[in-house]
Amino acid sequence: MIFSIIALILSSLMIFTPGAALVEFKNSTAPVVLDGRPILKISSAGEYTAQKRAELIEQKLSTVVSSSKPIHLKVKTDEKLPTIWLNDAYLLTVTQKDVFPGSNLKEQTDIWAEKIEDSVKIAQKERSLKFMGNTLIKVGLIINGAIAINWLLKLVWRKYLYQVILFFLGNHGIAHPEESKSLSILISLSLLVTRIALWIGTILYITNKFPLTRQFSYQFTDTLISTFTSPVIHLGNQTYSVPDLLILVGLVWALIIGVGGITNILRSRILRVTGINRGAQEAIATMTKYSLITIGVMVLLQVWGLDLSSITLLASAFGVGIGLGFQDIAKNFGSGLVLLFERPIQVGDFVEIGEYQGTVERIGARSTMIKTFDHVSIIVPNSRFLEAELINWDHDHPVSALRLPVGVAYGSNVEGVRKALLDAAAASYPDVLSMPEPQVLFIEFGDSSLNFELRVWTAEPSKQEIIRSDLYFKIEATLRERQIEIPFPQQDLHLRSGNLPIDLSPRMEAMLMQFFQQESNGKKVNLNGKEGRN
Repeated sequence: MIFSIIALILSSLMIFTPGAALVEFKNSTAPVVLDGRPILKISSAGEYTAQKRAELIEQKLSTVVSSSKPIHLKVKTDEKLPTIWLNDAYLLTVTQKDVFPGSNLKEQTDIWAEKIEDSVKIAQKERSLKFMGNTLIKVGLIINGAIAINWLLKLVWRKYLYQVILFFLGNHGIAHPEESKSLSILISLSLLVTRIALWIGTILYITNKFPLTRQFSYQFTDTLISTFTSPVIHLGNQTYSVPDLLILVGLVWALIIGVGGITNILRSRILRVTGINRGAQEAIATMTKYSLITIGVMVLLQVWGLDLSSITLLASAFGVGIGLGFQDIAKNFGSGLVLLFERPIQVGDFVEIGEYQGTVERIGARSTMIKTFDHVSIIVPNSRFLEAELINWDHDHPVSALRLPVGVAYGSNVEGVRKALLDAAAASYPDVLSMPEPQVLFIEFGDSSLNFELRVWTAEPSKQEIIRSDLYFKIEATLRERQIEIPFPQQDLHLRSGNLPIDLSPRMEAMLMQFFQQESNGKKVNLNGKEGRN
């Protein structure tokens, strides 16, 4: 089913391959242009190329148009091939190469004769003073109208377009200042584009009103188109222009989008009902996606007419570029392939790498997305999973242990503490597994407490922070209910009586005794022995 869909996509894309365009491009035809208007498209004849024939015909037509004589056009069929004469002068011969499919020489000659006659009459009319005067009046009105429209756009665009956008947004409105700023920039840009389009359209309309300006406009446009469509890349026997490359890029982009849709259908409609785990589903979907893209691109290049052996040089240059400037991208891409086939991590696994903890949401070709407890998406290069230490809590089996340190006061009944912790763990079912059984370990005699450790197991490591918090709530409630004290760090300071470890001289002792005696009598004694009163 999948391959039939991809074949349908490729067959529909073949419509846009450059086969028809290349045939038309290589077809030796040239237009006959009069005053910037293509009127005929002729082919080569004998020793004359199509371009040379077109130039000769244009010179003769210009000579007739420049004169004010009425035109007389005649078709002669005396010769083997019909010829067209203008004012009794030979103009051209209609050959079999000039005949469009489904027509014949006579019909083609009559069609061309009618087109030439109408075009020459129009060209002579456009050179009259009356036509020039009327056209100048129209041009003046058009310029004034463009100025008025430009002024009205500036006046009403921002106000009414903003109201229209708010109307379509409905009750949501603009909730954030950044959104209002972005909307204002969008409105300004749309106004600028609209005004530029207005003046470009006005200029093109005016230039197409006069024969001379129309000729310059046609020459400029023709030069621009020929430059844009000229071959820029030669691969093997094929040449490719810028439009060809743009079409090829568009087809590859459409192929990638189509394969992405097929992969989503495969993931949501087929793999989900198989019952395999989410990681295996993502691995199969990713391998299918890149395989289909690789096969599709190769088929598309072959259909496009590109010989894959002719791009060996480009592949070599691309390899050098990878070695010099894209080595990190290549390393991450190679690491992504290793992760895809070796599967040390899978989508849905709870992992810890460096300072990041979270659930693997997507494994891409270059990077992997991890969603943390805070619902923050972190993009991690694939090479980090192979270079740094990785903790995968769900690898092989999701059962993992939680260690909760608990301290109680000295003098507590340790058996009562043990039973209380086990009861708190049992009350946390089903988050805490009954097998393996919860354990209580007496760790040490601490400085301020008897230190225990409650060890439990859970099958949901991604919820370990929530489970740990719930267990601590239950432990605190159980210990308080059973009057088991949870101590806090403290230190005791004991002061003992005795002599100060300072030896004083007899004179200093006498002075101190005298000081204390006089102090008790309300006298102030200086240390030099003199008395004073307060």
